[in-house]
Amino acid sequence: MKKFLDRILVIFVVAIVLGFWEGAVRLFRLPPYVLPAPSLVLLSFGRDVWLLLYHAEVTVLEVGLGLGLGALVGIIVALLAFYVAPLGQALKPFLVGSQVIPVFAVAPLLVLWFGFGIWPKVAVAAMIVFFPVAVNLLDGLRSLGPELVEVFQALGASERKIFRIVRAPAALPFLLSGLRVGATLALVGATVGEWVGASRGLGYLMVQANARLRLDRVFAAILFLTLLGLGLFWFVGLLERLLLPRRYNLRL
Repeated sequence: MKKFLDRILVIFVVAIVLGFWEGAVRLFRLPPYVLPAPSLVLLSFGRDVWLLLYHAEVTVLEVGLGLGLGALVGIIVALLAFYVAPLGQALKPFLVGSQVIPVFAVAPLLVLWFGFGIWPKVAVAAMIVFFPVAVNLLDGLRSLGPELVEVFQALGASERKIFRIVRAPAALPFLLSGLRVGATLALVGATVGEWVGASRGLGYLMVQANARLRLDRVFAAILFLTLLGLGLFWFVGLLERLLLPRRYNLRL
């Protein structure tokens, strides 16, 4: 019952915001090239759905590759930082620096190095993803109390066995939390990369539509990106339910 009421509340809030937006556009008679009404955005979304799907195909591929590559690098970095403490301290400035440097400053360089294909966008998405994955996984590995590890060591268990039986299950919720954040950030990274240089993708479509003052199409692309982000967030949540059913049941 509570989940049903929460969903009703979400729908109500969204309806209020859209209604206010629609009313403000009509009241102040704002032209579509300044701010399109939600009704015009939905009309454009329905009219251009095949065009959006055509460009979304590339964006989804970039996001998938960037998420996979960023997660892999993040896991490797977290394991190295945990098991080789001096290396972890040496990698810390690079971890922080990768997030401090603006994406817009790096994306043109990646386009220059890798061209206008998908790989600059994959690299941007991976750069954004690996930080939350690495930091969350490292926190998860460090969250395990030393007492339990000492018990396994006293029983003669190797570090590999301790990792498989104790450390990995304890760190898995942290890893999934990092992936949940990284999944949405990968979409942002790929889109920003397409803004800088691309020949296809939702970000490229937004730039082209904005140049033609087709803000209804720009907002339609934003809506499509929002739906993709919600889908990615839901997918990681589903993965969490499958891998951690007890934790999910406790939340209920």
